[in-house]
Amino acid sequence: MTPTDLARTGRQHAEQPRFRDRLAQLIAARTDANAPDAAAWIESYLTCISQWLQDLGFTTTRHDIGPHPFLIARRHEAKDLSTVLSYSHGDVVPGMASDWADGRDPWTLTERGETWFGRGIADNKGQFLVNLTAIEALLAARGALGFNVTWLIEMGEEIGSPGLGELCAQHVEALSADLLLASDGPRVAANTPTLFLGARGGVTYKLTLKRRDGGRHSGNFGGALRNPALELAHALATIVDANGALQISDWTPGEIPDATRAALRDIVPVEGAADADWGVPDLSPAERIHAWSSAEVLALHAGHPPAPVNAIPAEATAWLQLRYAPGTPEAGLRDALRRHLDVNGYADITITPEGPAFSASATPVDDPAVARIAKAAEEALGHPPAILPSLGGSLPNDIFRETLGLPTIWVPHSYPGCSQHAPNEHLPRKLLIEATGLMTAILGSIAGTKPTDWR
Repeated sequence: MTPTDLARTGRQHAEQPRFRDRLAQLIAARTDANAPDAAAWIESYLTCISQWLQDLGFTTTRHDIGPHPFLIARRHEAKDLSTVLSYSHGDVVPGMASDWADGRDPWTLTERGETWFGRGIADNKGQFLVNLTAIEALLAARGALGFNVTWLIEMGEEIGSPGLGELCAQHVEALSADLLLASDGPRVAANTPTLFLGARGGVTYKLTLKRRDGGRHSGNFGGALRNPALELAHALATIVDANGALQISDWTPGEIPDATRAALRDIVPVEGAADADWGVPDLSPAERIHAWSSAEVLALHAGHPPAPVNAIPAEATAWLQLRYAPGTPEAGLRDALRRHLDVNGYADITITPEGPAFSASATPVDDPAVARIAKAAEEALGHPPAILPSLGGSLPNDIFRETLGLPTIWVPHSYPGCSQHAPNEHLPRKLLIEATGLMTAILGSIAGTKPTDWR
């Protein structure tokens, strides 16, 4: 079968009622990893997908490392064939039920025209189902895959993937493969099939400046007493300038490789995703997102915002998040911030790391595996896919790239406007169908390859 034939077969499988029914079943599992009742839902979810995988000839093993379990599924066809490692996560962010429009329930797959809504449809349950259905379609068409598959599924990605690094380090041999081929994150645009090769790192710091216990009257003391809110605002302005450009050089990769610039030359972020006059002035919007570092203030707090009173606040707090590109010297990120604040006269600000952190990593654009998968996608689509050297967001790509030593290629099945991590998470039905066809063709191109073909 040609790549076009395989893509058609994959689309046909996704158009069947069974695909929608399975998606509804996955969304109904309330696998919010932070919820008090998460364990029962996670067990239900893993039982469900374990059976689906076993029906396709996979053996499954459960691994209890960290707060939530992992599942490793393996389908082995022949020792001399290539092995693909895939990855998915079944956990989701909170449902935020009261904030969904039109009374929608986040845990029920609902439709409005050709748009499907539900928590996890984009991140990551729908993407998992696309890849599972592509394997199912390929087996139905050929009777065999023509390669081996190991699939790692975790249930704590949204809380920082606790235990994932330890699991991979303990099971390097069981997870050995020739490449990682997985799906998460968004495409460049809904109608632009995309490959990305890694991810920016991410870390959040809580900056606190406390001057005294209790507020002081803004009239009786105003103009003569330090205001920590104003001081913190000035400190933040030394980190990112008035045009949005990061000012801490040790938080950047220093330069962008020529191959990365070439890959991003024709990439234009979706309308509304970038302001042309914001960020480092000599970089394109695509380079700023996919090849450079950025610092964002996620929240600010001082005084009593719901009902301000006439008082100088006693302290101020900011949550500062760094997204840093591969090549950034990540070992000294906190020290670099400390030095920067001290040099600029803000030694009194305390720095506390908060929340999950991810390392930056990416496969080089000119890696042979990238060319092979991009060619398969182009043959199926009739035009080349967009190739991003790095996702703007963060994923545990470094574990697959560094710990397991694999080329990492991600084929996302979402799009920037999907409301991921927000109320009204959704995907167009058409995107899910088209993505299933694309993955069927890509997987079909791997059939018959040997480990030496990827080096």
